[in-house]
Amino acid sequence: MEPTAHRQQEASTPSSTETAEDLASKLNAAVRNNNKDDVLELLEKGADVNSKAESGWTPLQSAVQANEEDMVRLLLDKGACPRARKDNGGTAFTEAAIAGNVNILELLLDCGLNINDHDDNGFTAFMEAAWYGNEEALKFLYSKGANVNLRRAVSEEKAKLHKGGATALMDACRRGYFSVVKTLIQEMGADVNICDNKDRNALIHALKEGCAKERYESAVSIGHFLLEHGVDVNSKNECGKTALILAVEMQSLDLVKAFLEKSEIDIDDADEEGNTALMVAVEKKNYNIAKLLCEKGARTDIGNLIAVANRNRAHDIARLLRQYHAKFVPETLEDWEPNSKCWKDQLKKLYKIYRPMIGKLKTFQYIQQRIQNTSQGGIYLGLHGGTEVAVRISRSTEGDKEKRFFEQCGNCEHLLKLFQFEKARGYTYLCFPLWEKNLEEHLQELEDQMDYKDALRMIFQAVRELHSLGFAHQDLHPRNFVIDLGGKIYLADFDNKRKLIEGKKELVNSDLEALSRLVLYVLRGGRKPLQQVSTKDLAADSPDYKEALDLVSSLVSHDERGLEGLSKHPYFWSKQTRFNFLKSIWNKIKDLRNRKAVFQAPNATERFPYPSWTKEIDKDILSIMQNPGKGKSFKYNNNVTDLLRLIRNLDEHPNIRISNKIGDHADYFLKLFPELTIYVYNSLRQNPEYSHFADIQDPS
Repeated sequence: MEPTAHRQQEASTPSSTETAEDLASKLNAAVRNNNKDDVLELLEKGADVNSKAESGWTPLQSAVQANEEDMVRLLLDKGACPRARKDNGGTAFTEAAIAGNVNILELLLDCGLNINDHDDNGFTAFMEAAWYGNEEALKFLYSKGANVNLRRAVSEEKAKLHKGGATALMDACRRGYFSVVKTLIQEMGADVNICDNKDRNALIHALKEGCAKERYESAVSIGHFLLEHGVDVNSKNECGKTALILAVEMQSLDLVKAFLEKSEIDIDDADEEGNTALMVAVEKKNYNIAKLLCEKGARTDIGNLIAVANRNRAHDIARLLRQYHAKFVPETLEDWEPNSKCWKDQLKKLYKIYRPMIGKLKTFQYIQQRIQNTSQGGIYLGLHGGTEVAVRISRSTEGDKEKRFFEQCGNCEHLLKLFQFEKARGYTYLCFPLWEKNLEEHLQELEDQMDYKDALRMIFQAVRELHSLGFAHQDLHPRNFVIDLGGKIYLADFDNKRKLIEGKKELVNSDLEALSRLVLYVLRGGRKPLQQVSTKDLAADSPDYKEALDLVSSLVSHDERGLEGLSKHPYFWSKQTRFNFLKSIWNKIKDLRNRKAVFQAPNATERFPYPSWTKEIDKDILSIMQNPGKGKSFKYNNNVTDLLRLIRNLDEHPNIRISNKIGDHADYFLKLFPELTIYVYNSLRQNPEYSHFADIQDPS
């Protein structure tokens, strides 16, 4: 038995002349050559069945790519891991979809893989099957639960560059697989109007490669098919080109005719360079398309059409354009500087390019002009009668409803107001005063300084104003608070999450709880996600620490004071207001027989935080105050009433020696006794007989 065991040990250990890397390379080569004997021999020598060759390829992935089912089974039997990933995150499963081998897909799926798993670029097996036109593999994966409308998931960095978000349908459209497109839509219910992270839908992807000869016919067929299934013809590509402009670039008269039959098409829409469909047709010297566009009412007074036609020696097109009143009119624009600092470059570009006017509004609904994303669509830059605005575009029915709500906000100081609106082609364009950033963006910009207390004061007022209109917000997220050039904060509700309160206290309480998280988020400077921030993240040495904790606690517990009362909470008081409050309390209680009872309410929850305050205060100050020279001596005891008495007496009867030593009285006492204000305030508030002493009319 021993010699046999010894031989097995020798076989499983790489020889001294062959490294693990050598064996891995040889194993991968043997798999790619489909040499079963060499594979078995190398595994016997100790080659790792899950070793990786160049770019992270494992033997199993190489076998799948080579479409060798028997080799795949052998490697799985030898312990190959189906979940192993290449350097780009791809697996054997995604490779099987690329190969289109249903048997291998089923074999790997039986290993317990997630059918919607994706690589680092967001490609799932279903997407790979669509990209490579493997229809049978696509049908198999769909039957096993693949998500047909899944969008390509990418890293946060790539998402910021607007990469990713494409679907399998977009892939099939882009690659020109008409049969696959029909299967995805007719049999699998693929959504034709999902957009990728560059706001492009399936139609834009279909026309993307349409200018190439080998893709022209399939692009035209797919375009017609998508039109029949309700695709949005107003989607644009990353350069702002509409489907109509792309069809003109393809020089497909058939598609151009089909698009122009759609009532919602804007024949004069232009791309980011200001080029309309007619301008492109003239540049392409396509007489028939130019004639059709002119007949359908395309404007001929945009751009220097005659000059372009003459430059191209397209005299027939020049004559056509003159028939439709085209003239050479050089455009001159005055220098213009936007007020906005954040959106300066985009606004200048919008000002210079041609855009079809919507009433008095000039806007461009494409990604480079988008300032915020919402679940209801994007918010875009605009110029309304020359005024810089933010534009929300909605279907007329929804837009009218939103317009009525925003009109209610007209008299509110910190709710976003409607500036103007326009209507065209079944859409409502709501125009708001332009903001610079939302609260989330502002806090994350290191160079942007913010007075947190002032910001929270405006936030509280905004929520109070919304509640006064009878609505609970239900989505108090930092992105829903926008900040204008002057630093003023406004509350918006672009996701339409608000609900009518109608006596439902739980809706108000929900807003209070959300506001408590927002307070912590702001005080943390936005450096921690909203859902993760807690009271533990607050700086304990902050001068407002105790007040902030109490404010958050009051919001979480749905304090009976409500937002109206909590807006006057000590957290919002200035330093001088806090000091004046402490001084005033002694004046209010000094003539009471039992002054100590003021701070001994039956339901009191806090103890006096400075039971030895006479030892904490400067000895010279205490000595001078106890022996003032003129007047009676007085011994101060370690209770709150005597501390309040000393604060009041010192400030009302200033002593030059004390003032020289401690400087500003408010600074000294509030730093030495930072918990005193909130203790006195809460003690009074919890005592029914003396709660009115805590009322401050103007807490600023």
